[in-house]
Amino acid sequence: MKHDAAVAADVVPPAGHGRWLTPLELTLLGAIWGASFLFMRVAADDFGPVPLVEIRLALGASVLLPFLWRARDAFPWQLWPRLALIGLINSAVPFLLFAWAAQRAPAGVGAIANAMTVLFTAMMGALFFGERIGTRRGVALFVGFIGVVVLASGKVAGMSLGAATLAGVGGALLYGIGAHLVRRYLAGLPSAALAAATLGVSALLLLPFALASWPLQAIPSASWGAAVALGVICTGAAYALYYRLIVRIGASRASMVTYLIPLFGVGWAWLLLGEPVTWTMAIAGSLILGSVAISQRSHA
Repeated sequence: MKHDAAVAADVVPPAGHGRWLTPLELTLLGAIWGASFLFMRVAADDFGPVPLVEIRLALGASVLLPFLWRARDAFPWQLWPRLALIGLINSAVPFLLFAWAAQRAPAGVGAIANAMTVLFTAMMGALFFGERIGTRRGVALFVGFIGVVVLASGKVAGMSLGAATLAGVGGALLYGIGAHLVRRYLAGLPSAALAAATLGVSALLLLPFALASWPLQAIPSASWGAAVALGVICTGAAYALYYRLIVRIGASRASMVTYLIPLFGVGWAWLLLGEPVTWTMAIAGSLILGSVAISQRSHA
C-alpha cells in the first residue's frame, strides 16, 4: 500500500454513481495491491530483490510520468534532494524488504505484515510528530504486535517465517515514517506527480546497485511478466487509481483498502501458487486486521 495520502484533504463523497463506483474501485485496488505480493513471490528468486525493485520503480515512475510533467513547475531543483531521501524511505527500501521477504516466505506473509502500516503511522506520529495516540490506538498497537509475534512464530513446510515477517514489518514501519515525512515536508504537491518523482529518483539511486547485481542467467518469461505487472499495474496504475479515490472520497475512506490487501494477498497466493493458508497466518491476520479496525475507528 502507498502512504502519502496525507497530502490530500478529505472531501465529501459524491452521490449517484459514486455509491457503487467507490466500492468497486476499492476492491479493484485491494486486488491489485494484494497481487503485488504474488508477483514478488514469482519473480524475486530469478531477479533478486535489487533488480526486481529497480524494474518496479522505473516502470511505476514511467506510468505516472505524465502527472509529473504537467506539474513540473511545482518541483524546483532544490526540492529533489528531499524527494530522494523520502523516496528511499517511502518506496525503495520498503520495496526491497518486501522483495527480500518474498524469497523466504509465502506471499501472504508480506501482505499480512503490510497491514501494520496503519498502526506504525499512528505510532510514529505519537513518538516523533507530536500526535496523540489515545487509549484505543494504544490497544490497537498492542493487539497488532501480538499478531506480528504470532506470524513470526509460524512455519510453512518446516520453514520459519520469522526473518521474512521482520522484513515485512520493517517495510511497514518505513511506510509509517514516510507518511509523516510526506505530510510534513511535501504537503501541497500534486499527489500523483509526487509519486512519480519519488519513484523516479529512487530508481535512479538504485540503478548502479541493480546493474551490479543483475542476474547472469536467463530470466524465465513468467518472472519477466510478474516484474512488469508489478511495476506497471501494482505500482504505476495502482497509484493513479489510489489518488483518484483520494480526490473523490478523501484519504481516510480510501485507506479502507488496507483491509482488503491481506485478504487478496493470501487469496491470490493460495489460488494461483498453491501456497497454504496456515492457522498461524489466519490468527495473525485476524489480530492485525482487528487492530487496524480499532485504530481506524478511533480516527473516525
